[in-house]
Amino acid sequence: MAPYTFELFAPYNKQAGLRLKNANARMFGLDIPMKLNEQDGYWRVTLDLADGIYHYQYKIVTKSWFEPEPEPALPDYTNDETKTFEENQENRKNYYNEHEKLVQEVKERNKKREEEITFTEVWYTFVDPYATEVDERGSDDAFRSVGILVFKNGKKIIDEYEWKYDNHVPLVSNDKLIIYEIHIGDFQDKFTNVTAKMDYFVELGITAVEIMPIKEFPGKIGWGYTPRYYLAVENAYGTTAELKEMIDAFHKHGIRVIMDGVYNHCDVSAPYAAIDHDYWFHHEPKDRVYCWGPEWNYGRYDEKYQVWPARKYIGDSVRYFISEFHTDGIRFDAATQINNEEFLTAIAQQSREQARDRGYAPNFFCVGEYLPDKVESVMSNGGPMDAIWHDSLYWKLREAIVFDTLDWEELKNVTDGRRQGYKNITDIVNYQSNHDHDRLLIELGKERQIFDVDAFRRVRMAFAFQATSYGLMMIWMGEEIGEYKEKTPGVAKLDWSLIEDRVDNSNAINKEQLQYYKDVIQLRKLNPALTTPNLEFIYDHIDNQIMAWYRWNTTDNDIQKQENHVVTVCNWSSTTYEQYEILNIPRNGRWYEWLNNDKEYIAENNKLTIDNFIDHTIRIFIYQTKRCDNDKRSTA
Repeated sequence: MAPYTFELFAPYNKQAGLRLKNANARMFGLDIPMKLNEQDGYWRVTLDLADGIYHYQYKIVTKSWFEPEPEPALPDYTNDETKTFEENQENRKNYYNEHEKLVQEVKERNKKREEEITFTEVWYTFVDPYATEVDERGSDDAFRSVGILVFKNGKKIIDEYEWKYDNHVPLVSNDKLIIYEIHIGDFQDKFTNVTAKMDYFVELGITAVEIMPIKEFPGKIGWGYTPRYYLAVENAYGTTAELKEMIDAFHKHGIRVIMDGVYNHCDVSAPYAAIDHDYWFHHEPKDRVYCWGPEWNYGRYDEKYQVWPARKYIGDSVRYFISEFHTDGIRFDAATQINNEEFLTAIAQQSREQARDRGYAPNFFCVGEYLPDKVESVMSNGGPMDAIWHDSLYWKLREAIVFDTLDWEELKNVTDGRRQGYKNITDIVNYQSNHDHDRLLIELGKERQIFDVDAFRRVRMAFAFQATSYGLMMIWMGEEIGEYKEKTPGVAKLDWSLIEDRVDNSNAINKEQLQYYKDVIQLRKLNPALTTPNLEFIYDHIDNQIMAWYRWNTTDNDIQKQENHVVTVCNWSSTTYEQYEILNIPRNGRWYEWLNNDKEYIAENNKLTIDNFIDHTIRIFIYQTKRCDNDKRSTA
């Protein structure tokens, strides 16, 4: 037996209690009263515990003015194998529509309660906001989910995983990031399955994964959710040890792990919403149009306890994930809606310092989702973030690729972010799609009825554009294999059969797509010119819709002088040119076409003539004194 203290920060609530039982027990016993320490605002009770696994909950007299929305029934809806896909989709929709009706009824009651404010002494039972493991099914008499406490050798443990690959290989610096955005459930169901597919990431060539939120959330309805907010990892994906093993495997192969953090809002059933809503959250939404649940109030300061309540909890949550799971970066979801640069600056700085202190990840990466992107939000311009999502590039690229609508100067502005005011290539993350948008392949079909070879050609053009433009690059999972599922808040698992071997070779175009992505990523990694700030537009012909830009670097060291030169030429038009002459080529001599078997071109008088310049394609030319003959690249 050893003492263990349960504690809950709820400084202005009148009463609090603990419910505790052995995990194997069916029923909770009597509630255990907790005592408030007026000096620090914590309710506490210390008990002697034997080693074992325990379920626990807290109870409190709420100061909130509403009742939480009902949690979705568990277990979740599962497909009926006797029904068609469409029938299952309709049943799933009806299943959640019934839940939504319950939610709306609660919201109506809450509205009435807020107007009347006549009720007192309402007790709520909830899971510890600091629970590191949660069983959402609870036990037979549990009012809600239960927190899980594992007690071993007289102390709480998270798991017993031993890290193997810290410092195994150097992780890339921020300017070398090639990010792959992934949703665990739709990519491969579980942490262990993602780990088993590690060779796929290595062969693709990416240098970082950006993992969509993996914290506990209500309902398990795909990825269109709002987090409930515990420290716990979503147990549908696996255990904390399995998550660590997955991250360890990424690190073994030099791949950094960036976690998605939803710090603007949480689900209405989150513990602090039931404890004392207005102590942690804004009473009303800052923006009713873009509101997804209670919004953390980072501007509230408690003079009595000298604490910023919301900042403290989110800060502790971030600190826990960095220390416990060895993460290498954070993507700040809905940074525009957070609308508190002081908080974002503080939390980003805390994260960088913590990563530096642990020694093996000095390049912690904080990237913000600002929609639209804001140049003043990056550190180089005095903002809190290392980088932001380059939203303006997405929209201009979409207009050009999908709708053949070119605003020439705006397109040049997003190609070279310095024209927008960005100062470093690490300031912006370029993408042609992400989890909030349909993939371009789908957009082309829906909006323009462009399919098959014509559609794939445009998507490849967009990817090569990303790779050679100013900024970092990001891939939304599935675009590299030609995944054609539409964006949905429900389940949308990747179809890996798209790149499996088929007797009839009916998926050849998907395999070519994957190889194209590998080739472009290889170019980005091997050629230092693409990670320098050097970019110059050397040719543009608006009528013909041809644009070309030049990237270069020159490195002097004690051994040799190394130069790298890359020219990218875009045919944005619907015309295929049998021959097209590009002027202002920066160097005369031999140029090799990267995506066409190193086909050789000779530039003379600073002119280079391209043959068979197909509509909606990019041609990339490399000038170098020594070729990498062992490089294998596609001819697609």
